[in-house]
Amino acid sequence: MQTAAIIPVKTFSKAKTRLGLAQERTETLCRIMLDEVLAAATESAKISRVFIVSKDESAFQIGKKYGAIQVYEQVENGVNAAVSLAEGYLRQNGFEASIVLPQDIPLVRPQDIDSLLAFQNGSNSLLVVPSRRFDGTNALVRSPVDVIETHYDEDSYRIHLNTGKSRGIATSFVLISRIMWDVDNKSDIEYIMSNVEKPQLADELKLIVGR
Repeated sequence: MQTAAIIPVKTFSKAKTRLGLAQERTETLCRIMLDEVLAAATESAKISRVFIVSKDESAFQIGKKYGAIQVYEQVENGVNAAVSLAEGYLRQNGFEASIVLPQDIPLVRPQDIDSLLAFQNGSNSLLVVPSRRFDGTNALVRSPVDVIETHYDEDSYRIHLNTGKSRGIATSFVLISRIMWDVDNKSDIEYIMSNVEKPQLADELKLIVGR
């Protein structure tokens, strides 16, 4: 099955303002997190191609390291609009499934993505991985690529699940901890700095927050 990863990337200078970091440090953090997500997606055995949707040239420069396809946004209109831009290309080029991943799940590993995609149940299916606070969607697997429209920023994981079930789509709720752990506040960064699985990432974050 031809599966594409879609990674919508908000302009770094406008992202993660709730962290309260200086803009330069926030942008560095965003670059580091995107690099981790791209590495996991491109090393996944089940991902055919990776797409970055953004208007941030810094994001595209990182994507070039991994051979990611660039989808340029003229105007940032949120995650749903970004995913929709990529969907048109996927439909035209024969992709049978897609996985939407955020830019801020730096603990993710290739095997997490492979494990998630192993749950796919046929050609009319939907997989939803929530954020650890259960207030968003940290991975959305759709087959076909537009089997439902996306509903990010709207209590998304519940809406995605309910939409799939109401339309008779084979819908599954999947819990994978490293995908669920996103970065929204400083306590999230503290946790990642204490994580022993990615010591280099922890060291990079310590430099950002001045530890």
